[in-house]
Amino acid sequence: MTEKPVTNEMPLPIAVVDDDQALRDSLTWLLDSVGLTTRAFADGESFLAADANAFGAVLLDVRMPGASGLQVQQRLIESNDTPPVIFMTGHGDVPMAVTALKAGAFDFIEKPFNQQQLIDTVQHALAEHLKVLQARTRQQKLQARYGALRPKERQILVHVAEGMTSREIAEHLDISAKTVEIYRLRAMKALEARSLAELVRLCVALELVEALPPQPSREGE
Repeated sequence: MTEKPVTNEMPLPIAVVDDDQALRDSLTWLLDSVGLTTRAFADGESFLAADANAFGAVLLDVRMPGASGLQVQQRLIESNDTPPVIFMTGHGDVPMAVTALKAGAFDFIEKPFNQQQLIDTVQHALAEHLKVLQARTRQQKLQARYGALRPKERQILVHVAEGMTSREIAEHLDISAKTVEIYRLRAMKALEARSLAELVRLCVALELVEALPPQPSREGE
């Protein structure tokens, strides 16, 4: 599905998926009262027919006629849809909710709800989802900038990230060290890297090289 661009506008709406109309109405009123927007669905099938990526979070009942909450979650996973799922459960559904958490659900809340806890959980989910979308957007922009580089600039980037000096790169590619520096500076400008260290971090983000594992602390030396 087409992903929505990340903007600084209001958060994406919350999908409320529950077969109990009174509960749907109560939840949408509660969330609307704190400035959030909602869209209610009476069953999992109608929610799945919508564009799941249009939502910032999903409040999803575990037990519903037709597709259960766990089945809806599995369909989202299979289709690579990304909104965080918050399960709504009755007391006897907690083991099912734990299963859902293991499958990647954001959280679960038990009925009857503590209103402030529900609001806090939803807002936390929206904030975390926004971070994910922003990181994805940054990665897409980085990939686009990298794709616009010349082949020689890409080659030099890899060697820089591998820790080679300009002289070593020049000898390896049989070009002058000055030419290496020109290409490296062009690549830094294109990738918007303000320092050599930042350039290396971007190369790791582009998976041109592997990140080094964290070094063990050397306390007491």
